[in-house]
Amino acid sequence: MQNTWEKLLEKIGVVKTYEDAAQNHKTYTADDETLRQIVNCLGFELKNIDESAQLLQKLENKRWQYTLEPIYVVRGGQKIFDAAVKIGEVDALTLSVLHNGQPIEVQYTQQIVETKQIGRHEYARVQFTVISDMAPEYYEIELTSGGNIAHSVLAVTPEKCYVPEVLTRQKLWGFAIQLYALTSARNWGVGDFTDLQNFALMCAKVGADVIGVNPLNVLFHDYPENASPYSSISRLFLNPIYIDVEKVAGYKPEYIDAATLDYVRQTTDIDYTAVYNLKMTALKKIFEKFVAKPQAREYQKFAKYCADAGSDLDNLATFQAIYSAYHDKVFGGWRGWKKELQNPYSAAVAEFKKTHEREILFFKFLQYIAESQLQEVYQTIKECGLKIGLYRDLPVGLCKDSAELWAGNDLFIKDCGAGAPPDVFFPTGQKWCLGAFNPYRLKAAAYRPFIKILRAAMQGAGALRIDHVMSLMRLYIIPDKSEDGTYVYYNFDDMLGIVALESYLNKCMVVGESIGNVPDGFIDKIHARGIYSLSVLWAERWNGGGDFKAPTDFPQSAFCSVGTHDMAPLKMRWFGYDIETMFKLKMLDEQERQNQYQGREDERRRLLGALDWAGVWPQDKPRQCDCLFGEGYPNGLTEAVEAYASESNSAVYLAQLEDIFGVEVLQNLPGTDRDKHPNWRRKLPVKIEDYAQNDDFNRAVGIIRQKRKTD
Repeated sequence: MQNTWEKLLEKIGVVKTYEDAAQNHKTYTADDETLRQIVNCLGFELKNIDESAQLLQKLENKRWQYTLEPIYVVRGGQKIFDAAVKIGEVDALTLSVLHNGQPIEVQYTQQIVETKQIGRHEYARVQFTVISDMAPEYYEIELTSGGNIAHSVLAVTPEKCYVPEVLTRQKLWGFAIQLYALTSARNWGVGDFTDLQNFALMCAKVGADVIGVNPLNVLFHDYPENASPYSSISRLFLNPIYIDVEKVAGYKPEYIDAATLDYVRQTTDIDYTAVYNLKMTALKKIFEKFVAKPQAREYQKFAKYCADAGSDLDNLATFQAIYSAYHDKVFGGWRGWKKELQNPYSAAVAEFKKTHEREILFFKFLQYIAESQLQEVYQTIKECGLKIGLYRDLPVGLCKDSAELWAGNDLFIKDCGAGAPPDVFFPTGQKWCLGAFNPYRLKAAAYRPFIKILRAAMQGAGALRIDHVMSLMRLYIIPDKSEDGTYVYYNFDDMLGIVALESYLNKCMVVGESIGNVPDGFIDKIHARGIYSLSVLWAERWNGGGDFKAPTDFPQSAFCSVGTHDMAPLKMRWFGYDIETMFKLKMLDEQERQNQYQGREDERRRLLGALDWAGVWPQDKPRQCDCLFGEGYPNGLTEAVEAYASESNSAVYLAQLEDIFGVEVLQNLPGTDRDKHPNWRRKLPVKIEDYAQNDDFNRAVGIIRQKRKTD
């Protein structure tokens, strides 16, 4: 029988005992102090566990103290919601439904489903069932009771997310790329939006219909080396490092230093500081000429963009301007600023805006140019006829020292960061230190902050990857001053419904990155709502670590790939260089190192067996040896693996250029920063202009086209 403390945790949605997804499936019980801290970080006041009964009673009474929830997320075929009113007001209730502020006529029924006595008053919970058909959309509810009017949002969702009709009859393929890693003869040491355009043109020529990209969100202006695309300062706006400066109207070659440009083009890894400063130097000079002509047509377009982007853009640009003014004077990010600047709506911030108008305008200009160039990418993709097009990536969280947290700090779980417990791929677990939405504050805001970031990522895209999609149900939360954490639950049905509705409205399909500690039945639930899962070759094995599944056994409602940006590319994985890297960084001890090598040897043996069974070795490169004991990299292995994975039953196959070009270094090693490993800095060894003449590329593409039966 549960005690009161455990009942309180269950009521709030904080997990006491959980299991990881590592090889031995260890069970953990979070200590009570960690649990109490998390309860308080969610906004509940609990000084000690002995007060659990009082808090539990308070929470159980709370729903009866307001008429309507902030939002009701319902399915089109079951439009049911409730209201709490005094028993004497039930017969006088009047319900109105509006769309875009205009009343619409709906038929409904109402009935009392529960009553409760609180103090001197008896309350009734009245259930409303809307009978009329309503298209998937957001509606406003007005409920009149006792002379008062309560307001709420009714989100009517489709049964499933949007899925392109072509996927019902054809298997597609494309590439998963890291935009920053693209190399070309013309870019400035980092892949940019023009490279992405040219990549789309190449895809059209070879029959690829999907381009998966890393998150494109804005990072720190003053710290370009903080390069993780999964730790942005705002998921609503773009990283200006991807601007092709030479394409911006008003650019002149004399705006930059030719020697620096030559240097950033020649480096093996990206020098973010040099690249970013080079671009900013030129863009500031262009900007000064631009703002000097406020009557020009282009400036009027910029002004309209700023007006349409509204307070979100204003908050970002103001945050960046304040950060630039104080980053070398104040330690601790925006929480280290003087108190009056920590509130974006304070008089001090308003005064800062007046005295730093030009600096703020420059940051808005960067977003305008970046957005304009991304729209050109979308137009090129449309003209090329790619069936899905850009497949964008929505991070699970964002940097805690960010504009999003500065502008809406109460929306996020305080003094905690998101992470993940150990799993097969990351045996030591992960402490991402990312800001995560507070599920209670998020619902109180009618999910609008979540809706905003979905729309920002979906607009123009054909598909959206939701990073760590399990966070729609639960997220592993770690207090800042601890290494131990536990899971916090979200309103899964609401989150799924919002995703489905935004997918439908934006005509953008959804893919959930589902690698790690996946709850039982979770994949079935997201598939039921039309969210595709992510299938990775290394995870498609029977019983977790047995034989590789046959291509026909891969999930159909999935985007399939060999690996991810967090995993070693094929050639690196084959040799186990990633294991040695982790050992040298003391992420593995000697025993774990040996265990990993033994597991990798077994993986290689089983992989070769699967490739033999499937008969996918290229005819001119048959397997000649086992290559298990230092005999080298098997001739034809890359093509055989591409053939095996692309032959899968999955709806979409995504090839990775790192595999095709034989890259032997990691793009990202989770759990490390750049002081230990050059994460997010690896350039591809082949320029876009040379793909058509590259034998490895042409052979891989030829095999994929054959297996995917591309016309």
